[in-house]
Amino acid sequence: MKQLAFAITGPSGSGKTTLIEKIVRELSKDYTIAVIKHDPSNKAQFDTEGKDSDKFFKAGANTAIVSDVKTTIFKHSSSTLNQLANNLAPFDLLLVEGLKNWELPRIGVFRGEIDKSYLSFIKAVAIDDSIDLEDNLNLDILNLNNIEQIVEYIWKNSIKIGEK
Repeated sequence: MKQLAFAITGPSGSGKTTLIEKIVRELSKDYTIAVIKHDPSNKAQFDTEGKDSDKFFKAGANTAIVSDVKTTIFKHSSSTLNQLANNLAPFDLLLVEGLKNWELPRIGVFRGEIDKSYLSFIKAVAIDDSIDLEDNLNLDILNLNNIEQIVEYIWKNSIKIGEK
């Protein structure tokens, strides 16, 4: 397995999730893909209220639910990139949505306008025709609707990650 990682970031509603879904659909035919998604407002729900694992977690335990086809882990702490990569391994490509404080090569996804607060930590922008580029951004410009171009860019710019 390649164990490569790349991040995609951008403002809420910019199309990050849609882009990642398209990339996963394209690549999962030939590669093992993993995804980490940032939940900045801690709103994701991981179990049904009152189920055993929900009770264990609420009682204070880190909890894993294991079946023949999936594993779900609930922790009372955040995890590092390498910890999550090790949990998700083996994979060829790990895509990270958000988590801009993690040092990964990343594409910024924008519609309507480019939020300049993202420019210091992205290598490229993926935009559609809703943005008229007047500024020289000194970034690679990708067509948000050209999945093949974006996938090629990701393969060329991903970094190797793993146990540390």
